[in-house]
This record gives sequence, structure tokens and C-alpha cells, in this order.
Amino acid sequence: MESKTARLTVLIDPNKKKAFEQLCASQDITPSQVVRQLIRNYLAEHGVSYTPSGQEDAGIGAPSPDV
Repeated sequence: MESKTARLTVLIDPNKKKAFEQLCASQDITPSQVVRQLIRNYLAEHGVSYTPSGQEDAGIGAPSPDV
């Protein structure tokens, strides 16, 4: 997991937020975990590679698109 974090502010409909939070709670997962997974999947689908913060020197990161 990344060792540094950055805040992402998203504006959504309050009823949608409540439904999302309730669904997450029913699945014993946090909304942040879901959003992070969605971002990882979106980057992978579009062939974008990255190195998680704090792992630049370790050579650890997401696979490059040609792997």
C-alpha cells in the first residue's frame, strides 16, 4: 500500500453518497477503499503505469502496459 496519501474531493448528490456509504458498510469496506480500487482499475484499463508513493526507490509499482 502507498505510504503517502493525497486528498481527492468529489462533489456528488447527497442521496447518492448516503446510498454508497450504506452499501460499503454492508460489505464491510470503506468508501475510500472502493474509490482507490476504482482508480487503480481505471488506470490499468487505460494502460497508465505509476509507482506508488514511498516505493520509488524500491522498484515496486504497477506493471507497465507492455508486461
